[in-house]
Amino acid sequence: MQLEGLHHITMITGEAQRNVDFYADLLGLRLVKKTVNFDAPEAYHLYFGDERGAPGSILTWFEFSGARRGRAGAGMIHTIQLGVGSPHALDFWAQRLGAAGYDAQRSEGSVGLDDYDGLHLELVIARDSEPPLAAHHPQIPSEHAIVGVQGARAFAAEAEGQAPLLTETLGFTSLGAGAYRLDGEQRRFDWAYDSPPEAVGIQGAGTVHHIAWGSRDEDHLAWQQRVREAGGYVTDVLDRDYFQSIYFREPRGILFEIATLSPGFAVDEDPGHLGEELKLPKMHEHLRAQLERQLAPVLNPRVAAREQVD
Repeated sequence: MQLEGLHHITMITGEAQRNVDFYADLLGLRLVKKTVNFDAPEAYHLYFGDERGAPGSILTWFEFSGARRGRAGAGMIHTIQLGVGSPHALDFWAQRLGAAGYDAQRSEGSVGLDDYDGLHLELVIARDSEPPLAAHHPQIPSEHAIVGVQGARAFAAEAEGQAPLLTETLGFTSLGAGAYRLDGEQRRFDWAYDSPPEAVGIQGAGTVHHIAWGSRDEDHLAWQQRVREAGGYVTDVLDRDYFQSIYFREPRGILFEIATLSPGFAVDEDPGHLGEELKLPKMHEHLRAQLERQLAPVLNPRVAAREQVD
């Protein structure tokens, strides 16, 4: 039994349209699903990724309108690493991000920046052994496109201590000095802990809510049982429409999810038009009229570009 690397990472934002403008337009990811939070349907849940919304490419956000900026601290992810194809791609991104007003720090092998909410991102050279997970954008040459999520770093007390839940239960490989790697059949993911700052973390805009690992559908219940037997408090299986999920906190405080690889984002939307309509969880469909009045309209740059051509 083997986890298939990353499934998705979910963050918090205070403004949905700005979220779309940054990730779907400036970074060139595809908005693959516009839906709402299962537990708070008055809040958008936006998904971005490659052309088909493949696990390993997915970044998602809960929009709590007007949310104050948060701060990463112990038990929280502080950096997300996005892969690009070459040093020339890093040069392209340093220039593109700088022209958009972001302080993009180019160093050997990476470009670092904070997004509009203060979430720290690193663009790094992707592993060429993995199939690229890219989206199309008219202003971004295909050779410079983001090709998947490569890794993440979290703050934790005793960052370099043992992590048996990772290595013995979930199958991560320890690389030493607080660094780990999760090897899936096609993709791998770099995971690391750093010593936390003195300031206590505050969840809010620009912080990470949870990270999800991919599971083959037939293994999902076995992962639930394995985590439970390792002493973890794990939830029941929850139907998220596009995947099935279980949740638990790892000992250093980060909220983990294990999500199935199917049915995927095309289950309720044509693959050529992902992210173009508001899709509601079945349990909230009766609230559609209310939510469509309440949620601020979000302009999808792909739709806007198509309408300009027409």
